[in-house]
Amino acid sequence: MIKYNNVEILRKEHVVLKDVSFSVQPGEFIYLIGKVGSGKSSLLKSLYAEVPVEKGEARIFEYDLTDIRRKDIPYLRRRIGIVFQDFQLLTDRTVYANLDFVLKATGWTDKEQREQRIDQALKQVGMANKSYKMPHELSGGEQQRIVIARALLNTPDLILADEPTGNLDPDTGSQIVAQLYDIAAAGTTVIIATHNLSLLEAFPGRTMRIESKKLIDK
Repeated sequence: MIKYNNVEILRKEHVVLKDVSFSVQPGEFIYLIGKVGSGKSSLLKSLYAEVPVEKGEARIFEYDLTDIRRKDIPYLRRRIGIVFQDFQLLTDRTVYANLDFVLKATGWTDKEQREQRIDQALKQVGMANKSYKMPHELSGGEQQRIVIARALLNTPDLILADEPTGNLDPDTGSQIVAQLYDIAAAGTTVIIATHNLSLLEAFPGRTMRIESKKLIDK
């Protein structure tokens, strides 16, 4: 599914990561750990072509990230669900309208099919009765569940969660990771970037660590 071999990632001409090599199989549950600013987000962003790969071999699905065409990037991103730390919900519209916006943007033209998919995704995260709410009417944990529902809309092969518990209290954070754990158990690959090491004990998974600009695959 993913194969990196001796990859180098730059941000503004500075080397963020070098000699990065790892591979990922379908259905894996993976933690990406490391200090704040170590390059976790840069690595995740390289997977959906937000940050370019400068050197090495980098493949995801059937795409070569070192040579991906601009017109192919939207198709790549449709296969990846992204969960952000700061939610990034549109604050001027309801939960339903937030999710509908994503489906319209990714090519869903049939209104009835969009409604069905939104209902399914909200049920999957236990938020079926919240579609009429505005984001500010929801708790942090509820907002993050909506973000996970948004990530699931296009039935992705891969979910990337960048510090998904960073703005949540410990109990709520554990519930969110439990949700992602269940999603991985159902066959979707999940990669979580975090510096909350207590999660690793509660929800065991493969661990990759970034240290001194290098990836250590434990």
